[in-house]
Amino acid sequence: MGGKRYQNLQGYSFLMPALIIIVVFTIVPIAYAFFMMFFKVDILSGSRSFVGLSNFEKLFQDPKFWASFENTFKYVLVVVPIQTIIAMALASVLNSRIKFNRTFLTIMFIPTLTSSSAMTLIFMWLFNNNGLVVNLIGNLFGTKILFLSNPDLALTVIMIMNIFSTVPHFMIVYLSGLQDVPDSLYEAASIDGANRFKQFLYVTVPQLMPISFYVVTMGLVGCFQIFDQAFILSNGTGGPQNSTLTFSLYIYQLAFTSNDMGRATALAFILGLIIFTVTFIVNKLLKADKVNG
Repeated sequence: MGGKRYQNLQGYSFLMPALIIIVVFTIVPIAYAFFMMFFKVDILSGSRSFVGLSNFEKLFQDPKFWASFENTFKYVLVVVPIQTIIAMALASVLNSRIKFNRTFLTIMFIPTLTSSSAMTLIFMWLFNNNGLVVNLIGNLFGTKILFLSNPDLALTVIMIMNIFSTVPHFMIVYLSGLQDVPDSLYEAASIDGANRFKQFLYVTVPQLMPISFYVVTMGLVGCFQIFDQAFILSNGTGGPQNSTLTFSLYIYQLAFTSNDMGRATALAFILGLIIFTVTFIVNKLLKADKVNG
């Protein structure tokens, strides 16, 4: 018994540095944020007064909250399915051992190595009022489309940028999953008369369901937390006309522009609850834990 206690003590001593970091930098901030969302907090003076659920009432009455809600969900509903489908399709093509697949894989992975800020600046250069894409469309079709100053198109630029930068990473994840799919399944499907498309639909897709759960979950979390691209593109305003205002950007505005940490933490709690709920629903729908059992 003494030896077992010593081993347990030794194990906890090795875990202690990590546990301290988790408690100090994760658990304590979450608990403090939960505490602050019921107060009106001035981060400059440090003063706070209890307001109960007033922060949530103010949020639900704020048009900017509903604008950020609409933009974020629109962003998620467009980006997550597209990046998942493209990543799976490209991985399947590369896994079929086409020529120059290694070269193509290397080129495709380059956007993943580029920082989000640098990627945003590149797309701002491409889509600004005198950018390469705008001028190319103008020369080909005789019309000038101002993407970044158009409320209906500004968010689309961020969507394209996110898809372009995240597809390579998820493609690699899918490609690693495809390596574990037995060739015998494709041979059996081929004997049964299934063509390449049916093999992809009825063999590849079901076998990759656990990978798809990971890709969709990470895509959802990343898209719900979109901040830097919207911040840089709109210079922190969420414009034009709040068309690029997201949950995370609005949290930043409330905390550091409006100096209202109470409403900022309340919105962060709402965002966390939304992410948890959506992830739970995705887990139930995909049933990743029951695939390949």
